[in-house]
Amino acid sequence: MNKYELSLIINGKVDEEAKLANLEKVKGYIERFGGTIVNVDDWGKRRLAYEIAKVREGFFYFIQFESEPTAPIEIEKRVRIMENVLRYLIIKEEA
Repeated sequence: MNKYELSLIINGKVDEEAKLANLEKVKGYIERFGGTIVNVDDWGKRRLAYEIAKVREGFFYFIQFESEPTAPIEIEKRVRIMENVLRYLIIKEEA
């Protein structure tokens, strides 16, 4: 099992219900592919450094999880097509 961190920015224009639904969907993807969520760090709504698709603010999340080496590829495939996700990045943490 490797340790990973998923950085996620959700569109700042969505309502609370949609924001939580998107976050739960991402968590579900991690668990579906055999991952175990260790920590979810919610930074809240922040101003973006630059405008993305005419959006100036986003909800920032950092999710630490453990999984097999193939899981991040599958998770990324699904997060990439989510409508309200502005940016994402999965990195492998050092051992």
